[in-house]
Amino acid sequence: MNNREKNIGSLALKSAPRRIIIPAADQDHARPLRVAAYARVSSDSSDQLHSYAAQTAYFAKLINSDPNWTFVDVYADKGITGTSTEKREDFQRMMEDCRSGKIDRILVKSISRFARNTKESLAAVRELKSLDISVYFEEQNIDTAQATGETLTAVFSALAQKESEAISERMRHSYQMRMQRGTFSTHCAPYGYRLVKNQLEVIEEEVVIIRQIFDRYLSGISMEDIAKEITALGIPTKQNIPFWQVRSIQYILRNEKYVGDSLLGKTYTTLTLPHRKIENKGEGVQYFIEGSHPPIVSRTVFDKAQQLLSRKSAVIPPRAAPHPLSRKIVCGHCGAFCKRKKTRGTAYWICQTHNKNAGSCPTMQIPETEITEAFLRIYFTLKHHGDQVLTRLIQDLQAAKNGKLLWSEDIVELNKQIADIACQERLLAQLKQQAVVDPDIFIFQSNQLAEQRREAKLKKSRILRSEDDQTVQRTQELLDILEDGPDLLTTFDEALFSELVETITIQDNSTIRFRLINGLELPEHIERKK
Repeated sequence: MNNREKNIGSLALKSAPRRIIIPAADQDHARPLRVAAYARVSSDSSDQLHSYAAQTAYFAKLINSDPNWTFVDVYADKGITGTSTEKREDFQRMMEDCRSGKIDRILVKSISRFARNTKESLAAVRELKSLDISVYFEEQNIDTAQATGETLTAVFSALAQKESEAISERMRHSYQMRMQRGTFSTHCAPYGYRLVKNQLEVIEEEVVIIRQIFDRYLSGISMEDIAKEITALGIPTKQNIPFWQVRSIQYILRNEKYVGDSLLGKTYTTLTLPHRKIENKGEGVQYFIEGSHPPIVSRTVFDKAQQLLSRKSAVIPPRAAPHPLSRKIVCGHCGAFCKRKKTRGTAYWICQTHNKNAGSCPTMQIPETEITEAFLRIYFTLKHHGDQVLTRLIQDLQAAKNGKLLWSEDIVELNKQIADIACQERLLAQLKQQAVVDPDIFIFQSNQLAEQRREAKLKKSRILRSEDDQTVQRTQELLDILEDGPDLLTTFDEALFSELVETITIQDNSTIRFRLINGLELPEHIERKK
């Protein structure tokens, strides 16, 4: 190699770029965690404002006392309801600062301080989690940095159920009182009527159809043929569905509203969770109001229709045992139940609305094998990974129940009675020590107070026992079923399915959602096969 070639080679080596690897910084040690707090009180009263100041001072001191934390701010709203986050200015300011990357962690006293509306609360927590910002709720000891998405959903769903339970109880009491007074009015007028200022008024154009249904049925035409006749006329139902079904005709023929009467309390809502509306077959009180609104058919015609319906129902042959998926699968788009049908030897489940008219509902039919295979996957997940989530759900429900009971009016009143009795007993003992009260009177009064205290404690114990939350029991049943079940299901098990699943909702054409017996909902993706 000549000198020129050596020089060129050495220059090439000298001019080659240097590579320096800079390792990623350890974020936990690169800077302290930027921590903020959120506090809220729900009124402007002096005691609540004191609570507001106390929360603010408490969190400021707590954050500043940790050397690994940097204090950002205490975001606090006062005198504002917690049912909606839109009205809380500091809450919105905190969310904006989170989106701007100014906060790493948020401390909150309790979930109820964060938001009483669990839907908005869960949405906010999920958004913060997506921004890699954790929220710690002190009273519930919930840290979103450690909790999984499923756990968070379960916890917040449980709290949402508690809200729903309280609202349902108030509504149930309101309905009962209005029915007793005879002032209750349906919120949905049946076909042939409109609701005007809580009163049913006749719609003349629809009266013709109602009278035609009664006349055709009394002349011997079947309900199925009547439904086809009205559908052929191009007249939609009350729900604006273009086709009529047998159950629509049967509902009209049996509805006392068309003779001008009202039967209140046809259905009742279950006290246990999940709340379900069930036909009242004597379990609850009903109220019958005669002549509550203008009739559409005469009483003679209506009574004849009832007699004919009774005669025909008496000769209906017994049906075969229903399919385990029957009345379990619901269309998430239109709310209709799905029916089973077979095509070239393959079983499908199809939305009844879509089956009647494909343009009315976009939910397509699903092969039965896809649904059963989705259940097998759900079962495997619950069997091997559900224990922690379900156990935590039971704990949270128990905590919510205990908190509710401790502050119920009955328990508070009984606690006052017990405390008052204790004060009287102490006073009586002091009077005896001072020889002010006669010994016989002391014994008599002591026995009376002891009996009163015993009765109050027994009454309190009965209330605590009666306020049992069925969701806890149902969740425990779910855990027991899973514990006794096999480690792996290779084929669809009808008994296990019936024990675990309440309903299946077709969310869209690629996802179905299983609702378990305790109200917990789990989505499952459908692997469609070509």
